[in-house]
Amino acid sequence: MQTERLNPDEDGIGRAARLLTAGEVVAVPTETVYGLAGNARNAEAVARIYAAKGRPSFNPLIVHVADREAAGRIGVFGDEARQLAALWPGALTLVVPLREAAGIASLVTAGLETVALRVPAHPVARALLRRFGGPLAAPSANVSGRISPTTAAHVLDPDGGLDGRIAAVLDGGACPVGLESTIVGWREGRATLLRPGGVPVDAIEAVIGPLAQPGELAAPDAPGQLSSHYAPNAPLRLNADAPREGETFIAFGPGPLTLSPRADTTEAAARLFDVLRQADRLGRPIAVARVPDEGLGLAINDRLRRAAAPR
Repeated sequence: MQTERLNPDEDGIGRAARLLTAGEVVAVPTETVYGLAGNARNAEAVARIYAAKGRPSFNPLIVHVADREAAGRIGVFGDEARQLAALWPGALTLVVPLREAAGIASLVTAGLETVALRVPAHPVARALLRRFGGPLAAPSANVSGRISPTTAAHVLDPDGGLDGRIAAVLDGGACPVGLESTIVGWREGRATLLRPGGVPVDAIEAVIGPLAQPGELAAPDAPGQLSSHYAPNAPLRLNADAPREGETFIAFGPGPLTLSPRADTTEAAARLFDVLRQADRLGRPIAVARVPDEGLGLAINDRLRRAAAPR
């Protein structure tokens, strides 16, 4: 399959919408990372997402919709979920009960009775959702477990990318947040942080109060919960003060290869996956400096721990 590279103009968005309507999958930019989008109501299209990514079928997908009204036609929103939905559009995913009549393919939810919903803020993603006119299932546009893509070039990277596996990529430039969405769900009636991400936890807790923590899961009940994920080819060592012999060192602060020269977690989040790719291309073990659990640092460290987990 030849993967088309589409411009983010009316013609490119129209072409992407037609491909999606035909059941193909298309990589699209969001403010977090590029997503591999397929019609969430078409089981064959969703199967193509799993096939392109090599993704375990028990790992559910996030459904992207154009607005809160569209989300309400797919999921059941309680009081706290409605309050958090006021943060949309943005890098927040809410896991809520699935409406029986929503028509979402069972592969999207991995057979669960809940659905993960998000309204993205990226103007190209929003234009595509309006043009397509329905919900799009869209995990990150990378081979499962590998580094998430924040540019169209990452999606098409000959080393572990999706070139030739998907119909097209809609090139919207670099993703401004550069880190997957925060995921919140409800367990035993309590709002629970299922994955830290692009919306800081304190911004969520300012709306609904303290979040519970999920603990260990026997199987994922929301996207992004596999213990080994976002992984480079090279082994990864965390919280390093300095590199050992033969290691590539990723700094947090000044350095030749750094997440943020000014030690800023927002900048580090936007640069994380791109810097990991740069380090991985050098073909040596990687050591990463300590990143504080402040602001988006919590989400950065979550991704780094998963990237460093045994495979």
